[in-house]
Amino acid sequence: MNAIWNIALKDIRILVRDRQGLFFAFMFPVIFAIFFGMLFSGAGGSASGIPIVFVDEDQSAASAQFATQLEADTAFSVSRAITREQAQELVKSGDRTAMVIAPKGFGEASERIFWGDPMRLLIGVDPARKAEAGMIEGLLTAKAYQRFQTMFTDRTAMQRNTKAALDALQQSPTGDAATRQTLQSFLGSLDTFMKDMPADEKDPAKISTGGGGFNPVTIEKLDIVRKREGPQNYFSISFPQAIVWGIMGCSASFGISIVTERTRGTLIRLRMAPLSGVQILAGKGLACLLTTLAVFSMLVLLSLAPPFNVRPESWPLLLMAAICVCFGFVGIMMVLSVLGKTERAVSGVGWAILTVLSMIGGGMVPLFILPPFMQTASGISPIKWSILAFEGAIWRGFTLQQMLLPCGVMVGIGIAGMLLGSRAMRTSSAS
Repeated sequence: MNAIWNIALKDIRILVRDRQGLFFAFMFPVIFAIFFGMLFSGAGGSASGIPIVFVDEDQSAASAQFATQLEADTAFSVSRAITREQAQELVKSGDRTAMVIAPKGFGEASERIFWGDPMRLLIGVDPARKAEAGMIEGLLTAKAYQRFQTMFTDRTAMQRNTKAALDALQQSPTGDAATRQTLQSFLGSLDTFMKDMPADEKDPAKISTGGGGFNPVTIEKLDIVRKREGPQNYFSISFPQAIVWGIMGCSASFGISIVTERTRGTLIRLRMAPLSGVQILAGKGLACLLTTLAVFSMLVLLSLAPPFNVRPESWPLLLMAAICVCFGFVGIMMVLSVLGKTERAVSGVGWAILTVLSMIGGGMVPLFILPPFMQTASGISPIKWSILAFEGAIWRGFTLQQMLLPCGVMVGIGIAGMLLGSRAMRTSSAS
């Protein structure tokens, strides 16, 4: 067992000294995950606002104007829905962050400042998204204040609002008489002031609304729990691909290193030592397995950090997928090592084969983007089964039974590759 460990540690040290191999094993997958994650998520484009869906249940001029103001604000990316149910489905599916509803009575309430209930808005958002909910609430409140600021600068609207308040006060038989008299006196003075105010003095900053408790809008929150289907974000798609590319880079590097040792006579010297062929293969396989697991661990830890925020649904199944996939690529490494007699030949042929398998197996673009016939053909690629195993544990929600197929395929590939490598080792020793 010590001999196997020594061979494994020797091969790992050789890989660490190989800067090109180290880059493709560790750095290239990170670049791949970040680049394609940003590409598919659109993060590299221009900044966009918070995606919301607006429902106009009031169907008034004021609610239509409010919707137009939201659409003009770069802080929002607004779409419209006819019914509240349609908006809820968009939020549940994750297509929209929140829904904003202008309920019945919105327009009427927006014309009142000093009397009656304030205008009301409803926002529906996933309770887990507290930061977004707070930001949306603040932006909507600011919009409401802007509307009342406009009313203060519009003499006609202000006079109309004051007259309506006076009429409502005179028609209301309830309330404290002293309070009603005070309000009536205030509103009458305000009406006179608005009539006599010069045109160049209609600056809202010069008009005090008084009343420290003034609030133009009330916002009610509705909890809409988002359906947890599909990947949490696009990095949940790009990181499994990147993990496979890192494992694939390790596999190719170790396969080429076996050819290097064979051409330089290192394997012959190892065979002359008191070591069996099985021990030599086991040592090299162990080195490849440990390195690929290290690449997997590094990328998984990176994916957990902001801004990627990838959260696997099952850690035990993810560990199972990692062991099976890494073992499978140990077998692929053994196959690559017998594809040619020189390092250049093995490197060229090996990477050509791996690139084609990656193209049809979803290693470059997700499988669902490929045409149907290529999705069918992808079954021959170990890249497909590797990515499927990782995705099954990260976001597909696979059960243990569902994980058996992709993991079983990779274990089978590993066993077949090891047997082929062992046979090639015996053949080269005999010759």
